[in-house]
Amino acid sequence: MEETERTLDTPAPADVPAAPPAAAEDALPAPEAAAAPTVIGPDCFVDRELSWLQFNLRVLREAGDSAVPLLERLKFLSIYQNNLDEFFMVRVGALIHRGIVLPDYTDQKTGWNTATQLRKIMREVARQQETERAVYTGLMQDMAAAGIEVVDFRRISKVDESIARKFFAEYRQLLTPRIVDAEHPMPFLDNREPFVAALLRKREKQSLGIVYLSRMPAYRVYEDEGKQKVLMTDALVRHFAPLLFKKHEVRSTCTIRVTRNADVFIDENMRAEDEDFRSSMEKLLKKRKRQQIVRLQILGKPERHLRELLDKHLKVPEKQVFLSSVPFQLSFGGALNAKEDMKFPERHSVRTVALRKGDYFRYLERNDLLLSFPFQSMTPFVELLYEAADDPEVVSIRITLYRLAASSKLAAALAYAADQGKDVLCLLELRARFDEKNNIDYSEMLEEAGCSVIYGLPEQKVHSKLCLITRKCGDAVKFITQIGTGNYNEVTSEQYCDLSLITSDEQIGRDAAAIFEALEQGQIPEPTEKLLTSPLAFKPRLLELLDGEIAKGSAGFVSIKVNSLNDIDVMRKLIDCSRAGVTVELFIRGICCLRPGLPGFSEHITVRSVVGRYLEHSRIYVFGRGEDAAVLIGSGDLLNRNTQRRVEAFTYVTTADTRRQVLEVMEALRRDDVKGWDMCADGSYAKSPAPRGQSSQAYLFDFFAQQRAEPLPPEKKKRRGLFRFLFG
Repeated sequence: MEETERTLDTPAPADVPAAPPAAAEDALPAPEAAAAPTVIGPDCFVDRELSWLQFNLRVLREAGDSAVPLLERLKFLSIYQNNLDEFFMVRVGALIHRGIVLPDYTDQKTGWNTATQLRKIMREVARQQETERAVYTGLMQDMAAAGIEVVDFRRISKVDESIARKFFAEYRQLLTPRIVDAEHPMPFLDNREPFVAALLRKREKQSLGIVYLSRMPAYRVYEDEGKQKVLMTDALVRHFAPLLFKKHEVRSTCTIRVTRNADVFIDENMRAEDEDFRSSMEKLLKKRKRQQIVRLQILGKPERHLRELLDKHLKVPEKQVFLSSVPFQLSFGGALNAKEDMKFPERHSVRTVALRKGDYFRYLERNDLLLSFPFQSMTPFVELLYEAADDPEVVSIRITLYRLAASSKLAAALAYAADQGKDVLCLLELRARFDEKNNIDYSEMLEEAGCSVIYGLPEQKVHSKLCLITRKCGDAVKFITQIGTGNYNEVTSEQYCDLSLITSDEQIGRDAAAIFEALEQGQIPEPTEKLLTSPLAFKPRLLELLDGEIAKGSAGFVSIKVNSLNDIDVMRKLIDCSRAGVTVELFIRGICCLRPGLPGFSEHITVRSVVGRYLEHSRIYVFGRGEDAAVLIGSGDLLNRNTQRRVEAFTYVTTADTRRQVLEVMEALRRDDVKGWDMCADGSYAKSPAPRGQSSQAYLFDFFAQQRAEPLPPEKKKRRGLFRFLFG
């Protein structure tokens, strides 16, 4: 799932332990410090990386919220860990690289150099570990009260010891213990894989022992006396380590795990020198596996000499080494027999579109169709592709693909359309991080099925969610265009809140055709009339729309929902809006580098983050109020990468029904005092102490269940008179 809660020295909710107080040099300046200047400066902004870490802390708070079902809390804790892994692999890896290549670089918002950023990141992660430990401890206590225990070998019963010994005997032949000494160098540690490390002694000589766990299941679940018990494999191996190193005395053990830099750099000459870009990407993926270690995690309390041996052989800087008391693998919730109240009540996407294959073209010629995930099913869009595949008037299907499900029904529909003789073009972005291999495999499959496959532009990732169906109806050319905020992925459409607009608007279709024509020729799309694309058209138009609200003064209104915000030009313009008296409300799930509520700067700006059961992912832009408001949706956030380095696509939402539905999403977020966090002037986040309403996601499930799309009645055939029958 790509990705700030209360200030770190503000008390947290009663059931969630607060993080330790911030060090003085890491503390955010008080809002009063930013009120005196008249020039927009660093005090108005928050560092991008620290803002993301605060977002992940809000995820962690969900794991500590007693109102969340027990196993869902465990899932949130696992999500927190996975998010942090990716943060180190991508963001920290890139910062370390930048610090080497550009040591004098400073951030344009905060003025910090890379060394300062990295120091603050490491300190914040270390502080969050204390909250993670407290949340995990509280969670284990609640699970134990519910009859679920994680076996603790420090106080294991005889029965559990006997069961553990049996499991270890089953695993023994799969375990490969190694000794690291002068004749046996340190083995390569795979990214994010756990290993058991042991301090060994033999005849007064100390050495390091390493045990691979990559072929092992992470845990075993069994029942004893009515309780469900979880046996973590790394703890099991540590307990029986003396049986693996029989000729040595085992003095100390711990579990270790390394995180490696995954930010591979693509040589811009690669395309010119290598005709097969797909093969080049495969080489880069192999390179990623062996990149620099950016973090070492140690689970347990290793003896000093064991720490020294790990430092000697791994050479990870001390500030990038983190001692943990929380297991690295927490996915065992799915293996438990869960009581009904331990999980969220089951809710599935509702099929509110009553159209069937053969109904779509007639319906769309008269109506726009808006789909909202996960509240509504993605199936209608897949059915539309099948209808296009079988319609003799359809000439071509063009689509941009960024992330696909492992077993994609949409890809199957595209392959079927190609088999039916349609001209199917798939722009498949091979650089979708951590989905590169999946996309490489799909590019081969789609080519074999008869689709034309092209890749993204050399310097811009194609991140747009755009599909164009072209029909030849007599002498006329007609279009059906789909513009979305999220990927064409049936799995994530059940987990991410996204929007998908399908329209037969002729100008939007012509704009989409021009965009695809540019992409096929390896060019950045030029500005078009109704579809706004980045990097050339969207940001200038966005700034114009903000200027339009500034001209209205206190009557102006801006409401934006995105995942992240750090574009300096956009943030400065939003401050201009606030200074003009414009009401600005921002719904930003993750990174927000703009501080709201600063007197004289952003006092008319509010920022809210919703963190709940589903990942908020839709991008919505509203300028003005009432019928004159401009409403847009699209694929891009307000990060520099979206406005400057990616091809994104946005469209105006113009029909009364679709506008009403989009605006209802914004209204639901506005009312959410259950899962909504409000950003304060000092960059911290606060949650409503006494929620009285309903979470926005729960409300939208009910709202979109009522939004129906029914087939049009069949057209009445005109009766032919006798004269027409005789003479035509």
